[in-house]
Amino acid sequence: MDVLSDAIGVMRTGRPHSSEIRKRAPWGVRAEPFTGAGFHVVLEGTCWLIPPTGEPLALSPGDVVCLPHGCGHALADTPSTPLVGVPSASLANVRPTTDKGEGAATVLLCGAYTLDRTRPHPLFAELPDVIHLPARAGHRSPLHAAVNLLGDEVANPEPGSAAVVAALLDMMLLYIVRAWLADAPPTGWAATLSDPPIATALRHIHDQPTEPWTVATLGARAGLSRAAFARRFTALVGQPPLAYLTWWRMTLAARLLRDTDKPMQTVAQRTGYTSEFAFAKAFKREHGLAPGRYRQQSRS
Repeated sequence: MDVLSDAIGVMRTGRPHSSEIRKRAPWGVRAEPFTGAGFHVVLEGTCWLIPPTGEPLALSPGDVVCLPHGCGHALADTPSTPLVGVPSASLANVRPTTDKGEGAATVLLCGAYTLDRTRPHPLFAELPDVIHLPARAGHRSPLHAAVNLLGDEVANPEPGSAAVVAALLDMMLLYIVRAWLADAPPTGWAATLSDPPIATALRHIHDQPTEPWTVATLGARAGLSRAAFARRFTALVGQPPLAYLTWWRMTLAARLLRDTDKPMQTVAQRTGYTSEFAFAKAFKREHGLAPGRYRQQSRS
């Protein structure tokens, strides 16, 4: 796996959800904050997204908006449409709706991803509250191809649609974050993943977390001396190489404990520890709980 896939995959839980919403002007809806990530795609017509802070965003057909941190917001036919008394909804539970009337029509695809925010990858934590990806001819064609397929599948469900929609939604989230990284200023994780030596080292950590990595061996894979690699990795990632390695191993361990019934020895081995005792000690230092207790609490 690569860093972006892992950063999202380690947080994703449950199944994503989407519904088609048809509105007639004048209209306005408010979405409450929630713990997942939300999205809106304008299939037909126009509307405005009103974020909790900042200026309203004008949305046109083909535009994609992602709310990675599940912030509350509103959607309306115009920024001045009153929202007082408008029922609120959670994107995690949005249901198909169709307005009747004579006003201008807008068709939206809205939905949500369920995320475990107890161990957010720092890449995901850097995402802004609102990612707006306007439709432009020939630009981000994979994302908009996924959007078109998703819109067709939701509007015309057939046998197997549930699995198809879930796969397309997961694909769409990756395309959205990839598009943001491509357009983001060269700082933080956008700079980290575009730096060949450090990106190479990160790929090795994520591909082979069980390897007994040292700063010297990771530096060699990155094509840098030990000292130069340690300085460069720490400056870009925000923590030393072995600290990041431990953090990633413990993040994987937490997911294995939460999502599987694998014995503790197996979890230890899959995260680079030959000793169950050493694993338990490292896990408690990182999470503040013994592995068994963590498994118990995460399931309750």
